[in-house]
Amino acid sequence: MSHPRIIQGGMGAGISDWRLANAVATAGQLGVVSGTALDSILARRLQAGDLEGHMRRALAHFPVPEVAQRILDRYYIPGGKDNTIAFLPLPMYTATPDQHLLELTVAGNFAEVWLAKEGHTGVVGVNYLEKIQLPLLPCLYGAMLAGVDYVLVGAGIPREIPGVIDALTEHQEVTLKLHVEGAPSDAEFRTRFAPREVFAGELPRLRRPHFLAIIASVTLAQALAKKATGQVDGFVIEGPTAGGHNAPPRGQLQLNERGEPVYGPRDEVDLEKIKALGLPFWLAGGYADPQRLQQALEAGGAGVQVGTAFALCRESGLEESLKHTLLGQVQRGEIEIFTDPLASPTGFPFKVARLADTLSEDAAYAVRSRVCNLGYLRTTYLTPEGELGYRCAGEPVAAFVQKGGTAEEAEGRKCLCNGLLANIGLPQQRPSGYREQPLVTMGEGIEAVRHLIGGERNSYTAAEVIGFLLPQG
Repeated sequence: MSHPRIIQGGMGAGISDWRLANAVATAGQLGVVSGTALDSILARRLQAGDLEGHMRRALAHFPVPEVAQRILDRYYIPGGKDNTIAFLPLPMYTATPDQHLLELTVAGNFAEVWLAKEGHTGVVGVNYLEKIQLPLLPCLYGAMLAGVDYVLVGAGIPREIPGVIDALTEHQEVTLKLHVEGAPSDAEFRTRFAPREVFAGELPRLRRPHFLAIIASVTLAQALAKKATGQVDGFVIEGPTAGGHNAPPRGQLQLNERGEPVYGPRDEVDLEKIKALGLPFWLAGGYADPQRLQQALEAGGAGVQVGTAFALCRESGLEESLKHTLLGQVQRGEIEIFTDPLASPTGFPFKVARLADTLSEDAAYAVRSRVCNLGYLRTTYLTPEGELGYRCAGEPVAAFVQKGGTAEEAEGRKCLCNGLLANIGLPQQRPSGYREQPLVTMGEGIEAVRHLIGGERNSYTAAEVIGFLLPQG
């Protein structure tokens, strides 16, 4: 079958939102929504008043109406809440989440994909991080209920995901092996999701989406092609210049003079070996250029994945003042992207755009009291009592150490969860009066942005990004 040449990357929490994915899919390429934190995003959009009615329109099509109504009754505030009032807290995910959290997660993923697919015949994907394991099963199910066409998973080894997708197509119970720090090698812990236990009544027929693994090594691609629990339909090969989380360098970590991880020949992917697997692949990380797209095609690829150029386009979910600031920096040649080896609690390097008054700046972060109240990036660990516990290197250091972490592990870590939600205009208001600040991630490939805005323009569309990459004639 033919696949789109351009994959619009799944970025941040809500940067690659339904509007962006819809615009890209309408233009004939693969529009991708970010699947991160969609339970929180749905709940906060409803509390902010859902002023244009999009969340309520999507929920009106949710296949279990009583669940949609419970969510509306709990979160929808006509006209929106006062900005000085905090968003309602959600329970944080554990290996055994409660019924409400499962319902909200499924509905949040459904709503985002449903809106992305509305009004066109193009294809839409959803992007997940394998590192965020605890909500992954209900997230997948919600996206599939909305008819998602592609599922893309990176930041880990998604070996079990193809089999999970196969089972969810039949509304079957699924489980996922958890990475549990401190657990004996012969112990196995799994999270579980059973659609028919969560949702009563008749459920719609589902079709299987294509599964694309986001990888950074030949070894992982080969392992997934041979040992995945179901069909792998292709790979996105993401280099270290891509935004967000990057795979750590192979071998011993070394830092350059700026304090960034050093990548070398061992981190380069042998495309001939990838091509030998016989599966479609896309190249990502600095490929937002017609010539680089052509190079990818000549290397046997199906196309490229592009993130940063879409992150700054008119339809992306990035808060408008941040978008305006970043575009101005690009125009003036002042934008600075830093690959921070410490920022992410996951331990993966994470790219940040250095902006004043955001959490990318250490001075701005220093005034923030550490707290972990969203918990998407928490690590599951085995307690001395043999129970599952949850800790985050971005939480208060004393709490992290009490749970078996070390002060050294916590040093330099930042709260990505709250920062990413602030990026899209949904910051939490803390009881102390502190308002969560953004933490913007961008890739290093900004030449396309510079071309699209020229010397005078201050905005451009997703369709213009595609027109730049795929010129007619």
